[in-house]
Amino acid sequence: MTSFAFPFRVDHTGSIATVDPETHVRQLVEQVLFTIPGEHVNRPTFGSAVHNLVFSPNQGAEATAIRFLVQSALQQWLGDVISVESVNATTEDATLRITVQYVLRSSQQRQTAQFEQAI
Repeated sequence: MTSFAFPFRVDHTGSIATVDPETHVRQLVEQVLFTIPGEHVNRPTFGSAVHNLVFSPNQGAEATAIRFLVQSALQQWLGDVISVESVNATTEDATLRITVQYVLRSSQQRQTAQFEQAI
């Protein structure tokens, strides 16, 4: 089964771009991570509040808070699609790097995805 690509776009043939299921789930994870709660009118709680912590000093408590926010947001919004095994968050210079290891519930495949956001 294929799904629409994110961001929504038209491919080189003029059709709506599609992606395989694994890529689609990775894109869903990215959407949850980098959507600010309140950004979607009809789903005001969708997303994670990671953006609130990106300017905090990179110490143990902040990294723990980011991991907690990411894990709870993913469980809330994608709990029926994935099982989150681990989350690691680091900030380096002006970049927030989040690594998520999860298992696809449909195929039991373990995936590791890394996301970066300039801060």
